[in-house]
Amino acid sequence: MKTKLKKFIKKCLKKILVSIYRGMVKVLPVSKDVILFESNLGRNYTGNPKAIYERMVELGLDKKYRIVWIFSHPGEKIPGNAKQIKRVRFRYFYYCAIAKVWILDCRHPRFLIKRPENLYIQTWHGTPLKKLALDMEVIDMGGVKDIEHYRNEFRKNSSVWDCLISQNHFSSETFRRCFDFKKKMLEIGYPRNDILINGNKKEFIDQLKRKYNIPMDKKVILYAPTWRDNEYYDDKRYKFATALDFKQAKEALSDEYIMIVKYHYLIADRVDWTGMEGFVYSFPAEQEISELYLISDMLITDYSSVMFDYSLLKRPMFFFAYDLENYRENLRGFYFDMLEEVPGPISMTTKQLIQDIKQYDATKWEEKYKAYSNKFNHVDDGKASLHVIELIENHIKNG
Repeated sequence: MKTKLKKFIKKCLKKILVSIYRGMVKVLPVSKDVILFESNLGRNYTGNPKAIYERMVELGLDKKYRIVWIFSHPGEKIPGNAKQIKRVRFRYFYYCAIAKVWILDCRHPRFLIKRPENLYIQTWHGTPLKKLALDMEVIDMGGVKDIEHYRNEFRKNSSVWDCLISQNHFSSETFRRCFDFKKKMLEIGYPRNDILINGNKKEFIDQLKRKYNIPMDKKVILYAPTWRDNEYYDDKRYKFATALDFKQAKEALSDEYIMIVKYHYLIADRVDWTGMEGFVYSFPAEQEISELYLISDMLITDYSSVMFDYSLLKRPMFFFAYDLENYRENLRGFYFDMLEEVPGPISMTTKQLIQDIKQYDATKWEEKYKAYSNKFNHVDDGKASLHVIELIENHIKNG
Protein backbone atom coordinates (compact mmCIF):
# COMPACT_ATOMS: atom_id res chain seq x y z
CA MET A 1 0.00 0.00 0.00
CA LYS A 2 2.83 2.39 0.91
CA THR A 3 4.57 1.65 -2.39
CA LYS A 4 1.42 2.45 -4.38
CA LEU A 5 0.96 5.67 -2.42
CA LYS A 6 4.56 6.71 -3.08
CA LYS A 7 4.14 6.06 -6.79
CA PHE A 8 0.92 8.05 -6.85
CA ILE A 9 2.52 11.01 -5.04
CA LYS A 10 5.55 10.87 -7.34
CA LYS A 11 3.31 10.88 -10.41
CA CYS A 12 1.33 13.86 -9.10
CA LEU A 13 4.50 15.83 -8.29
CA LYS A 14 5.84 15.17 -11.77
CA LYS A 15 2.63 16.52 -13.34
CA ILE A 16 2.89 19.65 -11.21
CA LEU A 17 6.55 20.16 -12.15
CA VAL A 18 5.81 19.68 -15.86
CA SER A 19 3.08 22.32 -15.64
CA ILE A 20 5.47 24.74 -13.93
CA TYR A 21 8.10 23.96 -16.56
CA ARG A 22 5.72 24.86 -19.39
CA GLY A 23 5.22 28.20 -17.71
CA MET A 24 8.98 28.72 -17.32
CA VAL A 25 9.52 28.09 -21.03
CA LYS A 26 7.08 30.90 -21.81
CA VAL A 27 8.45 33.53 -19.43
CA LEU A 28 12.14 32.82 -18.70
CA PRO A 29 14.81 34.03 -21.15
CA VAL A 30 17.36 31.60 -22.54
CA SER A 31 20.73 32.01 -20.82
CA LYS A 32 23.56 32.16 -23.37
CA ASP A 33 26.09 30.68 -20.96
CA VAL A 34 24.17 27.54 -19.84
CA ILE A 35 25.09 24.20 -21.44
CA LEU A 36 23.24 21.04 -20.40
CA PHE A 37 24.70 17.52 -20.64
CA GLU A 38 23.09 14.11 -20.13
CA SER A 39 24.25 10.57 -20.89
CA ASN A 40 22.18 7.39 -20.98
CA LEU A 41 19.05 9.09 -19.63
CA GLY A 42 20.94 10.30 -16.57
CA ARG A 43 22.15 6.84 -15.58
CA ASN A 44 25.85 7.57 -15.75
CA TYR A 45 28.75 9.75 -16.87
CA THR A 46 29.96 8.19 -20.12
CA GLY A 47 30.05 8.31 -23.90
CA ASN A 48 30.10 11.20 -26.31
CA PRO A 49 28.71 13.80 -23.87
CA LYS A 50 31.45 12.95 -21.35
CA ALA A 51 34.17 13.23 -24.00
CA ILE A 52 32.90 16.62 -25.19
CA TYR A 53 32.62 17.93 -21.64
CA GLU A 54 36.10 16.76 -20.60
CA ARG A 55 37.62 18.41 -23.65
CA MET A 56 35.85 21.60 -22.62
CA VAL A 57 37.36 21.25 -19.15
CA GLU A 58 40.84 20.83 -20.66
CA LEU A 59 40.28 24.08 -22.58
CA GLY A 60 39.04 25.88 -19.47
CA LEU A 61 35.55 26.36 -20.92
CA ASP A 62 33.89 25.02 -17.77
CA LYS A 63 34.87 28.35 -16.23
CA LYS A 64 33.54 30.35 -19.15
CA TYR A 65 30.12 28.65 -19.25
CA ARG A 66 27.66 27.38 -16.67
CA ILE A 67 27.68 23.67 -17.36
CA VAL A 68 24.98 21.42 -15.93
CA TRP A 69 25.07 17.62 -15.84
CA ILE A 70 21.79 15.73 -15.38
CA PHE A 71 21.87 12.52 -13.32
CA SER A 72 19.29 10.16 -11.89
CA HIS A 73 21.52 9.99 -8.83
CA PRO A 74 23.87 13.00 -8.59
CA GLY A 75 27.20 12.57 -6.86
CA GLU A 76 29.40 11.34 -9.71
CA LYS A 77 33.09 12.17 -9.44
CA ILE A 78 33.60 14.36 -12.47
CA PRO A 79 36.27 16.95 -13.29
CA GLY A 80 35.71 20.65 -13.74
CA ASN A 81 33.09 23.02 -12.41
CA ALA A 82 29.89 21.43 -13.69
CA LYS A 83 26.81 21.54 -11.50
CA GLN A 84 25.10 18.17 -10.98
CA ILE A 85 21.30 18.20 -11.04
CA LYS A 86 18.86 15.39 -10.20
CA ARG A 87 16.66 14.30 -13.07
CA VAL A 88 12.96 15.32 -13.10
CA ARG A 89 13.20 17.72 -10.16
CA PHE A 90 12.54 21.46 -10.07
CA ARG A 91 16.12 22.52 -10.93
CA TYR A 92 16.17 19.99 -13.77
CA PHE A 93 13.16 21.66 -15.39
CA TYR A 94 14.59 25.10 -14.70
CA TYR A 95 17.89 24.41 -16.47
CA CYS A 96 16.18 22.57 -19.34
CA ALA A 97 14.06 25.71 -19.81
CA ILE A 98 16.92 28.24 -19.85
CA ALA A 99 19.83 26.28 -21.39
CA LYS A 100 21.28 27.59 -24.63
CA VAL A 101 22.68 24.17 -25.57
CA TRP A 102 21.50 20.60 -24.92
CA ILE A 103 23.96 17.73 -25.47
CA LEU A 104 22.32 14.30 -25.11
CA ASP A 105 23.10 10.80 -26.39
CA CYS A 106 19.61 9.24 -26.07
CA ARG A 107 16.10 10.39 -26.83
CA HIS A 108 14.78 13.12 -24.57
CA PRO A 109 11.61 12.81 -22.44
CA ARG A 110 8.48 13.73 -24.38
CA PHE A 111 7.60 16.53 -21.92
CA LEU A 112 10.72 18.61 -22.75
CA ILE A 113 10.20 21.64 -24.99
CA LYS A 114 12.96 22.65 -27.35
CA ARG A 115 13.07 26.44 -27.69
CA PRO A 116 13.98 28.19 -30.98
CA GLU A 117 17.09 29.81 -29.44
CA ASN A 118 18.28 26.48 -28.07
CA LEU A 119 20.83 24.28 -29.91
CA TYR A 120 20.10 20.57 -29.42
CA ILE A 121 23.07 18.33 -30.31
CA GLN A 122 22.11 14.66 -30.36
CA THR A 123 25.37 12.68 -30.17
CA TRP A 124 23.73 9.23 -30.34
CA HIS A 125 25.69 6.24 -29.06
CA GLY A 126 26.93 3.99 -31.83
CA THR A 127 27.19 2.96 -35.46
CA PRO A 128 24.37 0.46 -36.07
CA LEU A 129 24.60 -3.15 -37.15
CA LYS A 130 21.13 -3.95 -35.80
CA LYS A 131 18.11 -2.13 -37.21
CA LEU A 132 16.91 0.99 -35.41
CA ALA A 133 13.74 3.00 -34.89
CA LEU A 134 11.66 3.37 -38.09
CA ASP A 135 13.55 0.53 -39.79
CA MET A 136 12.52 -2.03 -37.18
CA GLU A 137 9.95 -4.47 -38.54
CA VAL A 138 9.18 -6.25 -35.27
CA ILE A 139 9.52 -5.09 -31.68
CA ASP A 140 9.81 -7.02 -28.41
CA MET A 141 11.43 -4.92 -25.71
CA GLY A 142 10.67 -3.70 -22.22
CA GLY A 143 7.87 -1.14 -22.09
CA VAL A 144 7.16 -1.22 -25.84
CA LYS A 145 4.40 -3.30 -27.42
CA ASP A 146 2.98 -1.22 -30.30
CA ILE A 147 5.53 -0.75 -33.10
CA GLU A 148 3.58 2.04 -34.82
CA HIS A 149 3.34 4.01 -31.59
CA TYR A 150 7.07 3.45 -31.04
CA ARG A 151 7.86 4.72 -34.54
CA ASN A 152 5.65 7.79 -34.17
CA GLU A 153 7.22 8.69 -30.83
CA PHE A 154 10.70 8.28 -32.29
CA ARG A 155 9.82 10.48 -35.26
CA LYS A 156 8.51 13.21 -32.95
CA ASN A 157 11.68 13.00 -30.87
CA SER A 158 14.15 13.15 -33.74
CA SER A 159 12.31 16.05 -35.39
CA VAL A 160 13.44 18.25 -32.49
CA TRP A 161 17.18 17.52 -32.84
CA ASP A 162 19.17 20.31 -34.52
CA CYS A 163 22.31 18.27 -35.13
CA LEU A 164 23.07 14.57 -35.11
CA ILE A 165 26.61 13.19 -34.82
CA SER A 166 27.61 10.36 -37.14
CA GLN A 167 30.71 8.17 -37.01
CA ASN A 168 30.84 7.45 -40.75
CA HIS A 169 29.02 7.86 -44.06
CA PHE A 170 27.22 4.54 -43.57
CA SER A 171 25.73 5.85 -40.32
CA SER A 172 24.80 9.19 -41.88
CA GLU A 173 22.72 7.47 -44.56
CA THR A 174 21.20 5.02 -42.08
CA PHE A 175 20.33 7.69 -39.50
CA ARG A 176 18.71 9.92 -42.12
CA ARG A 177 16.31 7.11 -42.95
CA CYS A 178 15.73 5.28 -39.67
CA PHE A 179 15.33 8.47 -37.61
CA ASP A 180 13.62 10.40 -40.42
CA PHE A 181 16.21 13.07 -39.65
CA LYS A 182 16.21 16.10 -41.95
CA LYS A 183 18.47 18.60 -40.21
CA LYS A 184 22.25 18.94 -39.82
CA MET A 185 24.28 15.73 -39.87
CA LEU A 186 27.69 16.08 -38.22
CA GLU A 187 29.76 13.36 -39.91
CA ILE A 188 32.80 13.99 -37.70
CA GLY A 189 33.39 10.70 -35.89
CA TYR A 190 32.58 10.05 -32.26
CA PRO A 191 34.02 12.25 -29.50
CA ARG A 192 34.20 9.21 -27.22
CA ASN A 193 36.75 7.70 -29.64
CA ASP A 194 39.18 10.61 -29.50
CA ILE A 195 40.92 8.84 -26.62
CA LEU A 196 41.51 5.73 -28.76
CA ILE A 197 43.52 7.79 -31.21
CA ASN A 198 45.21 10.17 -28.80
CA GLY A 199 45.73 7.74 -25.90
CA ASN A 200 46.92 4.59 -27.69
CA LYS A 201 50.36 4.71 -26.07
CA LYS A 202 52.04 2.12 -23.86
CA GLU A 203 52.74 4.48 -20.98
CA PHE A 204 49.11 5.58 -20.78
CA ILE A 205 47.81 2.01 -21.21
CA ASP A 206 50.06 0.76 -18.38
CA GLN A 207 48.74 3.59 -16.22
CA LEU A 208 45.17 2.47 -16.93
CA LYS A 209 46.00 -1.14 -16.08
CA ARG A 210 47.33 -0.04 -12.70
CA LYS A 211 44.21 2.08 -12.18
CA TYR A 212 41.95 -0.96 -12.70
CA ASN A 213 44.30 -3.52 -11.02
CA ILE A 214 44.72 -5.49 -14.25
CA PRO A 215 47.69 -7.93 -14.27
CA MET A 216 50.62 -6.77 -16.39
CA ASP A 217 51.77 -10.31 -17.19
CA LYS A 218 48.58 -11.52 -18.90
CA LYS A 219 46.90 -10.73 -22.19
CA VAL A 220 43.54 -9.02 -21.75
CA ILE A 221 40.31 -10.15 -23.43
CA LEU A 222 37.44 -7.66 -23.34
CA TYR A 223 33.99 -9.27 -23.50
CA ALA A 224 31.35 -6.64 -24.27
CA PRO A 225 28.06 -8.09 -25.57
CA THR A 226 24.91 -6.11 -26.32
CA TRP A 227 21.53 -6.53 -24.63
CA ARG A 228 18.65 -8.70 -25.87
CA ASP A 229 15.42 -6.78 -26.49
CA ASN A 230 13.25 -9.64 -25.24
CA GLU A 231 15.20 -10.57 -22.09
CA TYR A 232 14.17 -8.18 -19.34
CA TYR A 233 12.73 -8.03 -15.82
CA ASP A 234 10.41 -5.08 -16.28
CA ASP A 235 10.03 -1.99 -18.47
CA LYS A 236 13.63 -0.82 -18.27
CA ARG A 237 15.80 -3.47 -16.60
CA TYR A 238 17.45 -5.94 -18.96
CA LYS A 239 19.20 -9.22 -18.16
CA PHE A 240 22.82 -10.14 -18.75
CA ALA A 241 22.11 -12.69 -21.48
CA THR A 242 24.95 -14.89 -22.72
CA ALA A 243 25.68 -18.51 -23.53
CA LEU A 244 29.40 -18.13 -22.86
CA ASP A 245 30.68 -20.81 -20.48
CA PHE A 246 33.07 -18.81 -18.31
CA LYS A 247 34.24 -21.88 -16.38
CA GLN A 248 35.27 -23.57 -19.64
CA ALA A 249 36.95 -20.36 -20.82
CA LYS A 250 38.88 -20.05 -17.56
CA GLU A 251 40.14 -23.64 -17.75
CA ALA A 252 41.32 -23.16 -21.34
CA LEU A 253 42.66 -19.60 -21.30
CA SER A 254 43.61 -18.49 -17.78
CA ASP A 255 47.30 -19.44 -18.08
CA GLU A 256 47.76 -16.72 -20.71
CA TYR A 257 44.71 -14.45 -20.46
CA ILE A 258 42.37 -12.63 -18.12
CA MET A 259 38.89 -11.54 -19.20
CA ILE A 260 37.24 -8.18 -18.61
CA VAL A 261 33.44 -8.45 -18.71
CA LYS A 262 31.71 -5.15 -19.47
CA TYR A 263 27.93 -5.01 -19.16
CA HIS A 264 25.84 -2.95 -21.59
CA TYR A 265 24.48 0.23 -20.00
CA LEU A 266 20.91 -1.16 -20.01
CA ILE A 267 21.85 -4.28 -18.04
CA ALA A 268 20.52 -4.43 -14.47
CA ASP A 269 22.05 -7.73 -13.32
CA ARG A 270 24.83 -8.05 -10.78
CA VAL A 271 26.31 -11.41 -11.72
CA ASP A 272 27.86 -13.70 -9.11
CA TRP A 273 31.41 -14.36 -10.30
CA THR A 274 32.33 -16.78 -7.51
CA GLY A 275 34.96 -19.20 -8.82
CA MET A 276 36.10 -16.81 -11.54
CA GLU A 277 38.50 -14.87 -9.31
CA GLY A 278 41.78 -14.06 -11.03
CA PHE A 279 40.27 -14.63 -14.47
CA VAL A 280 37.11 -12.52 -14.77
CA TYR A 281 37.29 -8.82 -13.95
CA SER A 282 33.76 -7.45 -14.20
CA PHE A 283 32.81 -3.83 -14.74
CA PRO A 284 29.33 -2.39 -14.17
CA ALA A 285 27.07 -0.87 -16.80
CA GLU A 286 28.05 2.61 -15.60
CA GLN A 287 31.75 2.11 -16.40
CA GLU A 288 33.15 4.11 -19.34
CA ILE A 289 34.27 1.52 -21.90
CA SER A 290 36.85 3.56 -23.84
CA GLU A 291 39.61 2.96 -21.30
CA LEU A 292 38.77 -0.76 -21.28
CA TYR A 293 39.29 -0.81 -25.05
CA LEU A 294 42.78 0.57 -24.60
CA ILE A 295 43.89 -1.94 -21.96
CA SER A 296 42.57 -4.97 -23.86
CA ASP A 297 44.50 -6.99 -26.41
CA MET A 298 41.40 -8.31 -28.13
CA LEU A 299 37.62 -7.95 -28.12
CA ILE A 300 34.81 -10.49 -27.93
CA THR A 301 31.39 -9.07 -28.78
CA ASP A 302 28.27 -10.08 -30.67
CA TYR A 303 26.08 -7.43 -32.37
CA SER A 304 27.15 -4.43 -30.30
CA SER A 305 28.38 -1.16 -31.80
CA VAL A 306 31.59 -1.66 -29.81
CA MET A 307 32.80 -3.49 -32.93
CA PHE A 308 32.99 -0.17 -34.79
CA ASP A 309 34.79 1.75 -32.05
CA TYR A 310 37.26 -0.99 -31.15
CA SER A 311 38.31 -1.48 -34.77
CA LEU A 312 40.07 1.91 -34.57
CA LEU A 313 42.75 0.10 -32.55
CA LYS A 314 43.26 -2.51 -35.31
CA ARG A 315 43.35 -5.29 -32.69
CA PRO A 316 41.78 -8.76 -33.02
CA MET A 317 38.00 -9.01 -32.76
CA PHE A 318 35.97 -12.16 -32.14
CA PHE A 319 32.20 -12.48 -32.50
CA PHE A 320 30.41 -14.82 -30.12
CA ALA A 321 27.07 -15.01 -31.92
CA TYR A 322 25.43 -18.05 -30.35
CA ASP A 323 21.93 -16.73 -31.17
CA LEU A 324 22.74 -15.21 -34.56
CA GLU A 325 19.82 -16.61 -36.52
CA ASN A 326 17.21 -15.76 -33.87
CA TYR A 327 18.61 -12.27 -33.31
CA ARG A 328 18.80 -11.51 -37.02
CA GLU A 329 15.47 -13.04 -38.01
CA ASN A 330 13.25 -12.42 -34.97
CA LEU A 331 14.62 -9.63 -32.77
CA ARG A 332 16.20 -6.85 -34.81
CA GLY A 333 17.54 -7.69 -38.23
CA PHE A 334 20.83 -6.30 -39.57
CA TYR A 335 21.83 -3.49 -41.90
CA PHE A 336 24.56 -5.54 -43.55
CA ASP A 337 25.66 -9.16 -43.85
CA MET A 338 27.61 -9.74 -40.64
CA LEU A 339 28.95 -13.08 -41.87
CA GLU A 340 30.52 -11.37 -44.88
CA GLU A 341 31.81 -8.11 -43.43
CA VAL A 342 33.07 -8.44 -39.84
CA PRO A 343 36.88 -8.78 -39.72
CA GLY A 344 37.14 -11.68 -37.29
CA PRO A 345 35.95 -15.22 -36.52
CA ILE A 346 32.27 -15.79 -35.71
CA SER A 347 31.78 -18.46 -33.04
CA MET A 348 28.56 -20.22 -32.06
CA THR A 349 29.85 -22.14 -29.02
CA THR A 350 32.33 -21.49 -26.22
CA LYS A 351 34.48 -24.36 -27.47
CA GLN A 352 34.66 -22.84 -30.95
CA LEU A 353 35.41 -19.40 -29.50
CA ILE A 354 38.33 -20.74 -27.46
CA GLN A 355 39.69 -22.48 -30.55
CA ASP A 356 39.33 -19.29 -32.61
CA ILE A 357 41.28 -17.30 -30.02
CA LYS A 358 44.08 -19.85 -29.76
CA GLN A 359 44.42 -20.26 -33.54
CA TYR A 360 43.95 -16.61 -34.52
CA ASP A 361 46.06 -15.53 -37.49
CA ALA A 362 46.03 -11.75 -38.04
CA THR A 363 47.27 -12.06 -41.63
CA LYS A 364 44.14 -14.01 -42.55
CA TRP A 365 41.97 -10.99 -41.63
CA GLU A 366 44.12 -8.15 -43.01
CA GLU A 367 42.11 -7.46 -46.16
CA LYS A 368 38.75 -7.73 -44.41
CA TYR A 369 39.94 -5.49 -41.60
CA LYS A 370 41.15 -2.89 -44.09
CA ALA A 371 37.80 -2.85 -45.94
CA TYR A 372 35.91 -2.69 -42.64
CA SER A 373 38.02 0.23 -41.38
CA ASN A 374 37.62 2.11 -44.66
CA LYS A 375 33.85 1.78 -44.35
CA PHE A 376 33.37 2.51 -40.65
CA ASN A 377 36.47 4.36 -39.37
CA HIS A 378 37.19 6.80 -42.20
CA VAL A 379 36.18 9.92 -40.22
CA ASP A 380 37.47 9.48 -36.65
CA ASP A 381 40.59 11.63 -36.34
CA GLY A 382 40.90 12.29 -32.61
CA LYS A 383 39.37 15.77 -32.96
CA ALA A 384 35.61 15.08 -32.91
CA SER A 385 35.16 16.78 -29.52
CA LEU A 386 36.85 19.90 -30.83
CA HIS A 387 34.51 20.00 -33.83
CA VAL A 388 31.49 19.92 -31.50
CA ILE A 389 32.95 22.58 -29.20
CA GLU A 390 33.54 24.88 -32.17
CA LEU A 391 29.89 24.43 -33.18
CA ILE A 392 28.72 25.22 -29.63
CA GLU A 393 30.84 28.36 -29.35
CA ASN A 394 29.72 29.65 -32.75
CA HIS A 395 26.09 29.12 -31.80
CA ILE A 396 26.47 30.89 -28.48
CA LYS A 397 28.31 33.75 -30.15
CA ASN A 398 26.00 34.17 -33.14
CA GLY A 399 22.78 32.43 -32.17
